[in-house]
Amino acid sequence: PLSSNNNPYASFGATLARDEEQNLWSTPHDVTHTEADDDRVLYNMIVVRNQLDKDSEEWQKLNYDIYTLRQTRKEVRSRWKHILEDLGFQKEADSLLSVTKLSIISDSQNMAKARDILLRLSEETNIFPTSWELSERYLFVVDRLIALDAADEFFKMASMVYPKRPSGERA
Repeated sequence: PLSSNNNPYASFGATLARDEEQNLWSTPHDVTHTEADDDRVLYNMIVVRNQLDKDSEEWQKLNYDIYTLRQTRKEVRSRWKHILEDLGFQKEADSLLSVTKLSIISDSQNMAKARDILLRLSEETNIFPTSWELSERYLFVVDRLIALDAADEFFKMASMVYPKRPSGERA
């Protein structure tokens, strides 16, 4: 029969849609989503939106906010990847940017330096949007760059490629 409950592909489309909804960053089936604060914020927005009527104004607003947040995250990740590739990490860029709940800080003594560099990146460059709250995810990336002795080069490159502009000045 055409409609069998034993069809392993029957829910394929629904599974893909569900995966996309839970895909908070860029990797489907990543169980580490909702571990960080910014992941939980996005996850909670998705949960609230899914409880609303799709024709409602609240649903549309939340859907727009979710889309905007995802696009901002993709843009920030793309900026980091661009700089990493410019520094010669073409093959390693994706793995350097991959952070899961299993990720660890390579050396606890690097934590202060990593925080300092991340804060400087936020204050002295436009690698992050103005409204961006610093993500713990990028602290792990900076730690990896420190371990590779490339953190200072990354900061210099970010300063050149994404220089800080006065608030009224546009690129």
